[in-house]
Amino acid sequence: MSGEVAGSAIAGRRRRVAIAGASGRMGRTLIEAVTASPDFALSGALDVAGHPGIGSDACAFLGRESGVRVTADARLGLGGADVLIDFTRPEGTLAHLALCRELGVAAVVGTTGFSPAQKAEVAAHAAHIAIVMAPNMSIGVNVVLKLLDVAARALEGGFDVEIVEVHHKHKVDAPSGTALLMGEVVAAAQKKTLAQCAVFGRDDDTGARREGSIGFASLRGGDIVGDHTVLFAGSGERIEITHRSTSRATYAEGSLRAARFLAGRSSGLFGMGDVLGLAAGERPT
Repeated sequence: MSGEVAGSAIAGRRRRVAIAGASGRMGRTLIEAVTASPDFALSGALDVAGHPGIGSDACAFLGRESGVRVTADARLGLGGADVLIDFTRPEGTLAHLALCRELGVAAVVGTTGFSPAQKAEVAAHAAHIAIVMAPNMSIGVNVVLKLLDVAARALEGGFDVEIVEVHHKHKVDAPSGTALLMGEVVAAAQKKTLAQCAVFGRDDDTGARREGSIGFASLRGGDIVGDHTVLFAGSGERIEITHRSTSRATYAEGSLRAARFLAGRSSGLFGMGDVLGLAAGERPT
């Protein structure tokens, strides 16, 4: 039993979790993970008004009753929760965080597509409640980010960087938040900003590749959960660092780990690097 799970058991109750976007693919994966966990209990299930799932039992898709009804009333859904897990859309997530701040509920945010101004709003809420925010909650992806930092430092100069991401046809933002974060990690390791070097589209007569640029390509189709490859292409050799997700369960596992990390923290904005202890000198918890 991990330290976090043991701590919850000693405390005498499971931490209560509310799930936003409860009727969606990721929401259902999270509900299944929470209800199977020994240290969490499902306390709320949120979805948008008018969704066919409103009013149904949150675990109906699993063939069992939980006693938790899917609701469009965020205040009702967050009532009694210790932590919210939110993989929805930026506008909805920000509305939920404002209510979490009012109610003193911690949050795990896996939503992508935030603008810089919206990210600043999240940071402002984090001055009052504890938030883990990451564009990808997968433990494997966050280990890859560490590998990219090492590779980018060693391969600076003489290697061109291209990032290719592939997702299902329903994904609405591109490039993916994970691909952008990968680009940010590479750029920072090479002492520049992504805004200075990113190339998001190539069409027609583009001319030769700009030295030091980081290119992005986004593919969409089928039910692909998420593939990301960072290519370091040099003269006579190339290195590819790839992560492939075949199940959303990996994101749920990371989300629950993030929720455990938030226990006992009253405020602050954290990333999965903090959760996994990937900062210099730290060990995973």
